[in-house]
Amino acid sequence: MKDHLQFYIDGAWVPASGGRMLEVVNPATEEAYARIALGETADVDKAVAAAKRAFGRFARASRKERVELLESVIAVYKKRYDDIAEAISDEMGAPMSFARQTQAAAGLGHLSEVLRVLRDYEFDEVVNETVVTREPVGVCGFITPWNWPLNQIACKVGPALAAGCTMVIKPSEVAPISGIVFSEVMHEAGVPAGIYNMVNGDGPTVGQALATHPDIDMVSFTGSTRAGIAVARAAADTVKRVAQELGGKSPNVILPDADIVRAVTHGTRQCFSNSGQSCNAPTRMLVPADRQEEAIAVAREVAAATVVGDPRAEGTTIGPVVSKVQFDKIQRLIEQGIAEGARLVAGGPGRPEHLNRGYYIRPTVFADVRNDMTIAREEIFGPVLSILPYRDEEEAIAIANDTVYGLSSYVTSGDLDHARAVARRIRAGMVHINGSPGDLAAPFGGYKQSGNGREWGRYGLEDFLEVKSMFGYSPKGT
Repeated sequence: MKDHLQFYIDGAWVPASGGRMLEVVNPATEEAYARIALGETADVDKAVAAAKRAFGRFARASRKERVELLESVIAVYKKRYDDIAEAISDEMGAPMSFARQTQAAAGLGHLSEVLRVLRDYEFDEVVNETVVTREPVGVCGFITPWNWPLNQIACKVGPALAAGCTMVIKPSEVAPISGIVFSEVMHEAGVPAGIYNMVNGDGPTVGQALATHPDIDMVSFTGSTRAGIAVARAAADTVKRVAQELGGKSPNVILPDADIVRAVTHGTRQCFSNSGQSCNAPTRMLVPADRQEEAIAVAREVAAATVVGDPRAEGTTIGPVVSKVQFDKIQRLIEQGIAEGARLVAGGPGRPEHLNRGYYIRPTVFADVRNDMTIAREEIFGPVLSILPYRDEEEAIAIANDTVYGLSSYVTSGDLDHARAVARRIRAGMVHINGSPGDLAAPFGGYKQSGNGREWGRYGLEDFLEVKSMFGYSPKGT
């Protein structure tokens, strides 16, 4: 077992102020393989003070200096790429192929994209005789999740650096090792002291301290809607900016003119990807009622072909879910789906038969799901698909929008104009048309209880900027 008992504060690895520790469990084995120190309010105070001292200097850094800093971070990230991928696989159970090709790659992609944006971004614009400028928001507190650890760290840290902000980050205590490796990347890249700081800890202590701290100007949180509400309440007294990327229950509307085999195959695979642990997963598949049996047959085949197993084994499609807490929650919701009358057509409770330990979930498909059932309302965060039949397009759109969430959505049609028209009626921050992937240059974020603010690309950079009007700065004739 390896100990990680220091925090990264003011350019150095320093001991924790308290004595609390937490074991990090590999979800594939259910065995602890590392320990981290859990931070206290005093550790947060120290880190915020360092970030505050560094802000005045870094906020005035030139575009060239910020570009060079990001280039250095990217170079070291590439050097440590395999270490990052292995850390992700061990801490949250992603298959090594997925950790390398998707998880670690996402972090690198965000850093590279914000570097591209920074090179040409116009921070000033002239409006009549006024110059409107965009300046860094200040000292930022980041609370990041366990399901896409480096994706979420990079899409906060990258644009914050580009904007000229300083920061304190709290990686998830469930999957903290990749965040520690990332902090090593930042140190080796030569990020000046105080600009980037990391304190491990739990939400009620470190997360709460960041959200309430009077010297934190902005808190950016990714996680559950329940926890996001707590962060927003904690931040309210200091009126700081709060950006949140929260839960989802994304509809996948397969229209009658779609290629149903192709659409259901793609949608089911997307739902199961990352063991279902993605906030934007298409977990509610809406199909024409008269074609539901076709959809069931295809989804059942995909479930049967999904290889659940050791993240280090060749050919594994999905690994375990991240923790016993998540495993138990998913089992409860599967049982609840059965109890409420949904038709179980694949998977079900318990581990796959060939596995006797690890937090593995059977790829599960329910049919005849009504939108008032718990499995259609709650974010399950596991490889569990609900198929909801609809009578006509108007009902499909109504079902799609009948949710407290509004993060992502999916629309498939054989007619692109038809898909476009339906996409415009979906109340969500994102719509994937005909299986199109996400775009790192486009905004990521949601409506309703899926959060506020936007991440990725130019939109992510602008979340870290304040807008200042300087009247008379550019008088006519000058």
